[in-house]
Amino acid sequence: MKKAADLIGVIPTVKTFKKMGRVVRVVGLMIESQGPESSIGDVCHIHLNNTGNKDSIIKAEVVGFKEEIVILMPYTNIRDISSGCLVESLGKPLEIKVGMNLIGKVLDSMGNPIDNSILPRGLTTVRTEQDPPNALTRPPISEKLAVGVKAIDGMLTVGKGQRIGIFAGSGVGKSTLLGMIARNTTAELNVIALIGERGREVREFIERDLGPEGMSRSIVVATTSDQPALMRIKGAFTATAIAEYYRDKGMNVMLMMDSVTRVAMAQREIGLAVGEPPATRGYTPSVFAILPKLLERTGTNEHGSITAFYTVLVDGDDMNEPIADAVRGILDGHIVLDRTLANKGQYPAINVLKSVSRLMNHIADPVHVKAAERLRELYYTYNKSEDLINIGAYKRGTSKEIDQAIEFEPHITNFLKQGFKDNISIEDSIAELISLGAGGGNA
Repeated sequence: MKKAADLIGVIPTVKTFKKMGRVVRVVGLMIESQGPESSIGDVCHIHLNNTGNKDSIIKAEVVGFKEEIVILMPYTNIRDISSGCLVESLGKPLEIKVGMNLIGKVLDSMGNPIDNSILPRGLTTVRTEQDPPNALTRPPISEKLAVGVKAIDGMLTVGKGQRIGIFAGSGVGKSTLLGMIARNTTAELNVIALIGERGREVREFIERDLGPEGMSRSIVVATTSDQPALMRIKGAFTATAIAEYYRDKGMNVMLMMDSVTRVAMAQREIGLAVGEPPATRGYTPSVFAILPKLLERTGTNEHGSITAFYTVLVDGDDMNEPIADAVRGILDGHIVLDRTLANKGQYPAINVLKSVSRLMNHIADPVHVKAAERLRELYYTYNKSEDLINIGAYKRGTSKEIDQAIEFEPHITNFLKQGFKDNISIEDSIAELISLGAGGGNA
């Protein structure tokens, strides 16, 4: 039991009153309340029975102010809210429970198990919104991280703590590639955020793409497309906070988010609802402010690392649309999935000519880098001349470089292909790449 002196010390910190307000208006997605005293980001309870107890509440978050009016957005639906409902401010932002016992669980944006089970004991409370690590406390990235995908390990080598974007249109294989990485990676733990997914796809991803092997060392945070915009945003921040907790425990964590585009679209909904002017292609300024705050939280710190893969859904396969352009400028590399390659049956459909790992030259051996550059040159030469080759307009012997490219194109394509369930070590991938590069250089 606690000593009397300890209990006396707690007394000044105990709140003896509640900050309350009342709902005065509901417009679209937004709830307007007269009071309570609160700050941006504070969680509030809206009491549906007006008694102030917690028998029937809806959680909401303060997203803005208009003179004396507090503007809230609910985490759930608003159909039971009526004028005059009591609004209680908790005086703090959203917090979740994290710990080692969460591994293998599927959670919602609030950190609660989706299957309605009870959270295990011994968890720690953390805030979902935190500041990125100080720039000067981030150790340089110097160690490779295997992901078990030949095209990435060989041609786009990733380092522990690197942040990579996977850019693709719909139906080109983003989720499948994430599943391959989650199963095959040498990272100690996966934290997977499924943001704005179709309800059907959540279970399919867990059972088909991730599988029991991947799930045994993963935590999944899932929020479906039918949930409010605020829940979709909180899903991204909750997953990032979970990854940060394990990083601070000294672990090498893999964070995968599918997709950051839906986070941006959710933030646009909120921004427009609170009166922000639409800017670039209808996206509000807050969208481009929230992206670096979210993406910069991953990476290395003095304790461990978070290697992050963020998928970016590009409209009409336009790689220069605003969100894709903004995300590409923040991250440490990008992987482009090409619909043309997918249509040809090349999976994963990674276009290595349009993809880049900004840290590969710093973490890979010189022989490895040279071989990758040589294969890239041959592949580029073949693609540039492919139309002439296919129509028979190119005559063998005209160009030694094109002749080499024609000879090695089937081998390069075969190297870039990989079966969905194949797990190939980074050592085998690099050895095969160097062998191909040596052959291409001597042909």
